[in-house]
Amino acid sequence: MYPLLDTINSPDQLRALERKQLPELVEQLRAFLIDSVSQTGGHLSSNLGVVELTTALHYVFNTPDDRLVWDVGHQTYPHKILTGRRKAMTQLRKEGGIAGFPRRSESEYDTFGTGHSSTSISAALGMAIAAQRSGSERRAVAIIGDGAMTAGMAFEALNNAGAMDANLLVILNDNDMSISPNVGALQNYLARLLSGRFYDSVRRSGEKVLGVVPPILELAKRAEEHVKGMMTPSTLFEEFGFNYIGPIDGHDLDVLIATLSNIRQLKGPQFLHVVTQKGHGYQPAEDNPGKFHGVGKFDPSNGHAMAGGGSKTYTQVFGEWLVDMAALDERLIGITPAMSDGSGLNEFAEKYPERFFDVGIAEQHALTFAAGLACDGMKPVVAIYSTFLQRAYDQLIHDIALQNLPVVFAIDRAGLVGADGPTHAGSFDISYLRCIPNMVVMTPADENECRQMLYTAFQHDGPAAVRYPRGCGSGVAVVKSMQALTIGRGEIRRKGRKIAILAFGSMLTPAMQAGEKIDATVANMRFVKPLDIALITQLAAEHDLLVTVEENAVMGGAGTAVMEVLQGLGADIPMLCLGLPDRFIEHGTHETMLADCGLNADGIIAAIEKKLT
Repeated sequence: MYPLLDTINSPDQLRALERKQLPELVEQLRAFLIDSVSQTGGHLSSNLGVVELTTALHYVFNTPDDRLVWDVGHQTYPHKILTGRRKAMTQLRKEGGIAGFPRRSESEYDTFGTGHSSTSISAALGMAIAAQRSGSERRAVAIIGDGAMTAGMAFEALNNAGAMDANLLVILNDNDMSISPNVGALQNYLARLLSGRFYDSVRRSGEKVLGVVPPILELAKRAEEHVKGMMTPSTLFEEFGFNYIGPIDGHDLDVLIATLSNIRQLKGPQFLHVVTQKGHGYQPAEDNPGKFHGVGKFDPSNGHAMAGGGSKTYTQVFGEWLVDMAALDERLIGITPAMSDGSGLNEFAEKYPERFFDVGIAEQHALTFAAGLACDGMKPVVAIYSTFLQRAYDQLIHDIALQNLPVVFAIDRAGLVGADGPTHAGSFDISYLRCIPNMVVMTPADENECRQMLYTAFQHDGPAAVRYPRGCGSGVAVVKSMQALTIGRGEIRRKGRKIAILAFGSMLTPAMQAGEKIDATVANMRFVKPLDIALITQLAAEHDLLVTVEENAVMGGAGTAVMEVLQGLGADIPMLCLGLPDRFIEHGTHETMLADCGLNADGIIAAIEKKLT
């Protein structure tokens, strides 16, 4: 089915092909990618956009000796396929299979592990300096998407790299615009000319000669900027100290290979602007690249998703609450760091565009922006994944909590996230939130409780977080009306004997199942901070063993908080704290991952029985 692609198990075999064979390889690679992802799910449109670029990079550069650093990592499926993992794609993102992102432990071609954005330039610069220090001629290449360029970290790295003389190539994969007229034959020709060694040597020689006459050197630089300004979109990257080349057509193999071959011979920091199209070569993905960014299983013949469950997700519950709350309070402002679709803000953005702010991949800015809004009477709601909130921890503490500002954090993807694995897991938010003064931290046990807690957080005059898991809950009906809960008040859901299970958030369901089997009391704690001290005191007095269960790192988590309360009370009662172990949990199905961590009903019972023996 893929006669040429099936012969490629390493970049060495790719580089052994004749140039005229590459278009056929690219065609088969794209077809294989569509067929493979349709069976496993995963990221599609971003990967379709880099098929030619990936092929050209491995054809020109001597990988893995030359380092390719992929930003974010959701554009590395072609890279994985060409580096010996074609057959392993059937197990992509499955338990025991290959990851959906680069992993250093998975392949020598994955030079840097990623999952969060905007790290590639920093990492590649470090590799370039390491090569320089060791006297190596190997090259370092950072491939960064236009979305990742919205983060401050990318510009911090550019600023630092431009001041050095390291052999670093930054490739901007610009897929946020169509291939405009300036990316045509003339522009491609000019890019190849500007990347050539003759032009580079003339430019450098001119700087040396004219350097003794500063006014003339300045005049020459301005003249060059003027000429380049007429045929390139911007001289911004020149100001950072890079030699800017492009933009070029990222789907034209001949131009890519010629330009990359020229650049590989150049010294110093180089910046190549490549224009690609998300979903390129697959019409459904071209028509709706957002929909095909992350997909489940689908029919490759038409792009239609395979039938799935009809339950409402926590993300949908949040999105509906946000729209309803906005209708009641015009002070509400919705903020997201480039996760509008994933966080459920699309309907809000359509109905209240003047109150919706997607700030790009800039989590730090998102939080301080929210703080500024709160200072002047607005009620900001920050919709953010747990794993991405980690990137704005200083702003959370210094700009919001320290000033006790009323900012609501709708924390999606709390706990394990299944196929996306450890880079996207929300394993730590209870631990890192509960230690911050002024914070209120809520853990809804079901969809309706999530809605009521979001309302509670919005009414609270201070920072408040509601953390909820990915996907669907227990299927509880969501009540349209909203009523604020008493902050710091839990509830007993089941009365039992001797053993009390204190469940936080998503763990209430397996706790209830375990409680039924062993006749244990089960409490829905609801709040991590402030804890219901009265309820904890009652449960400690009436039972022989307290068991806490949370979908968060057990170290420093909610269980630890309960232990601190008991210590403060001087209560002498055995305790068992269950949660995520002190290791990164590999990708798989959510159910399997919970079972492996002992966080399903059977695991809870087994841990209790072991404790009692």
